[in-house]
Amino acid sequence: MSEQNYNLAFVFPGQGSQSVGMMSGLADIYPVVKQTFEQASEALGLDLWALVANGPADELNQTHNTQPAMLTAGVAMWRVWCEQSQIRPAWMAGHSLGEYTALVCSAAIGFEDGVKLVAERGRLMQEAVPAGVGAMAAIIGLDDHQVVKACNDSADNEIVSAVNFNAPGQVVIAGHAAAVERAMQAAKDMGAKRALKLPVSVPSHCALMEPAAEKLAERLAEIAVNIPNVTLIHNADVAAHSAAEVIRNALREQLFKPVRWVDSVKFMHDQGVSEFVECGPGKVLMGLNKRIVKEATHVTMYDPETLNQVLEQLNG
Repeated sequence: MSEQNYNLAFVFPGQGSQSVGMMSGLADIYPVVKQTFEQASEALGLDLWALVANGPADELNQTHNTQPAMLTAGVAMWRVWCEQSQIRPAWMAGHSLGEYTALVCSAAIGFEDGVKLVAERGRLMQEAVPAGVGAMAAIIGLDDHQVVKACNDSADNEIVSAVNFNAPGQVVIAGHAAAVERAMQAAKDMGAKRALKLPVSVPSHCALMEPAAEKLAERLAEIAVNIPNVTLIHNADVAAHSAAEVIRNALREQLFKPVRWVDSVKFMHDQGVSEFVECGPGKVLMGLNKRIVKEATHVTMYDPETLNQVLEQLNG
């Protein structure tokens, strides 16, 4: 019988945490990992495990492949956890794409629906902005309002905005490529420690994604959405929802509204969450979360060693 821990949140990473060979160590020990990838491969009509295990990296990094690969990896990690422990989180959230992983793991969306949905999401995002038109950049060392001002001052009839509030002093901007370059320079002039162009082909979470969001809404209308079985915090409004239409709208808005990660983590902590577990490849969120809420415990699990560490910590 599973036991819900009201002080525990599982959080799921998004694009950028993928790597060739991810999940291989776990797959050698836990059959459910490859079974999960086989299920996704069947839904998509492509060998997703071969792509994840062997690459090539440039193909894995194409957003319409990255998104289902990361969702599948996160779900596989969650299924391993559920086989190995009776402890369940009372809270979930996911960063950008990771929100879809959280929805699948909380039984709000079926796995096959989720895999197909994020593959379509990736295609729609790429179609909305041709390669080279958009860009994203990380701004390090400025307050949020300074980054917003740098974007506003640099737009010049183009689009550039703060789109990922990832951690104190770390904000990602997105928009038209030239406007992003101008905002990067403006941020440097304000005293930013770094303004770093990100290696992405799509300017996520800005107004350039609105056409993709409207098409995604049509796809969302076709799938079943259930009440999540945990409290799931959405990126766009830092709120939990139970009505299917409200969840669908939150996912539509997420494509062109900022990811409010700092607010999401702080909100869960304010509600009593003292332990955050990053569930899925990498440790990006653990690093961010440590900076957002220093007094909480932050761990990640993505391979046999880190899984065993989290099992010992939570089961002990």
